[in-house]
Amino acid sequence: MSSTFSRRRLLSLGGAGTLLGTIATTGTGLASASPVAGSFLHGVASGDPGLTSVVLWSRVSPTASRQPGMVRWTVAKDSKMQDVVSTGQIVTGPYRDWTAKALIDGLQPGQTFYYQFKTLDNASPVGRTRTLPAGDVDKARFAVVSCSNYSSGFFNVYDAIARQDDLDAVLHLGDYIYEYGGKAGEDIGRKHLPEHEILTLEDYRQRHAQHKQDPASQAMHRKHPLIPIWDDHEVADNSWKGGANNHQAKEEGNWDERRGAALQAYYEWMPVREPATPPEAFYRSFSYGTLLHLSALETRLMARDEQISYSAMRALQSSEEVAAFERDILWKDDREMLGAEQMRFLRREWDASALTGHSWRLIANQVLMANVTTPDLNDRFDAQEIDQMTEKWSGAQSFVDFSAYRLPIAPDSWSGYPAARDRFYQLAREFDSGVVVLTGDTHAWWANDLIDANGSNVGVELGVHSVTASAAFSPGSYGGKGSEYAQSLIADNRGVRFVSGEGHGYIDLTVTPDTVEAIFKTVSTVKSPEYQVSDYAEFKVRQNGGVSSFVDDM
Repeated sequence: MSSTFSRRRLLSLGGAGTLLGTIATTGTGLASASPVAGSFLHGVASGDPGLTSVVLWSRVSPTASRQPGMVRWTVAKDSKMQDVVSTGQIVTGPYRDWTAKALIDGLQPGQTFYYQFKTLDNASPVGRTRTLPAGDVDKARFAVVSCSNYSSGFFNVYDAIARQDDLDAVLHLGDYIYEYGGKAGEDIGRKHLPEHEILTLEDYRQRHAQHKQDPASQAMHRKHPLIPIWDDHEVADNSWKGGANNHQAKEEGNWDERRGAALQAYYEWMPVREPATPPEAFYRSFSYGTLLHLSALETRLMARDEQISYSAMRALQSSEEVAAFERDILWKDDREMLGAEQMRFLRREWDASALTGHSWRLIANQVLMANVTTPDLNDRFDAQEIDQMTEKWSGAQSFVDFSAYRLPIAPDSWSGYPAARDRFYQLAREFDSGVVVLTGDTHAWWANDLIDANGSNVGVELGVHSVTASAAFSPGSYGGKGSEYAQSLIADNRGVRFVSGEGHGYIDLTVTPDTVEAIFKTVSTVKSPEYQVSDYAEFKVRQNGGVSSFVDDM
């Protein structure tokens, strides 16, 4: 099924606007602050809902004084903002880039609310949000997204999500922004701001501001609360606790300073609760009545050890060297992803979840968790095909030769940290409600069985394609053999049921006590704001003895 949309028609959904600064309903200087004069150019947003609370966000573009000033917020039960349930005010200013966040508490569980911000002379658009439900819950529905590179195309995926009325939240699995510079996107008027790679606090602020001015992004945020995690590009590509692949200290300065600037801008511009300390500890949980428990992980900046490089793997010359590499390096027990503190957090949360009796345990996760190794391509592509690949991709022959070693396709993923993954699996096996891992990062669709080192099923993984970022396993990738390569992944990896690089889109995820249903929805293009939405694939998950498993009769 498909339907044709123009994004221009969606702007009537709630108007255009923006808002303010610190995550509290009061702030330093509130009593003496004057109302700020300004307009709302970056929309409104809400996120990180609780049973009785939610974070509200916006930004003021000041029109007069540049001194900190006060902004009012209102929460109501109706979109006309007449049935008011809460009001307050907050101070913002240049010290927070004129953003404002208010943590609103005292709301009723499981209810839809509307909110608005006001300056001295302007009102923001009206946003809609929802608190977490309590007690017996029959259904929850989410849109799952990842990888929204502004310069790669229009945010038609966000636009499509804004058109759905019955979502509880949007789960954004990371790469909300990209740090890259350059002239990419110039042909469609989507060039990054600033044009250079972002490094400083002002750079990261400007990039976030560009995303929040996008009309489709504004529409999605205005319509639904957001539950995001970050991945690497919110700071720099392939980041870990001590650096990043896309950070060169000699040219780009101190890593800690860059990371600090990126996280400050993230917390200023995103509708999220902030950890007390350290700022890297961005993991939390959400409970939807007795139906599901959602854990939002942090796998990048707090505990992750440095990735094994492709070049180190490509340097291996024999099966003996590969065996030694797997034993002494890849499976090294102290290589971390989550770290001990986050594992203790998960245990506490899942203990409480077991007492609640949740039917499902969802995991918002950054990078591919299933064990996926490179298929041996030597028997799949003949010499003529490899020559054809080489015409488009100079490294085709060496890649085919290397594929015989069956090493992880992505050492940046959980497959590059197998001992840490098995520690997570061991914890998951201690609890009987079904584990469903939701994954971003790869710019591809996945449906995977999660299988531990002993060959036992632990749960399932659903991977979402990108909002715009370039597609992995697309027909043009791997020297024109991307689709064939994807099929080889399925054939040679026991846990991979489905993988595809076709289209961009989101997962429409519906959870009931008995099933989790995932519809992979694609948009026909990201190169124009005119697009169609189609259902690309569908998967249903049930539990077998407390272990999530795919239903094969879909």
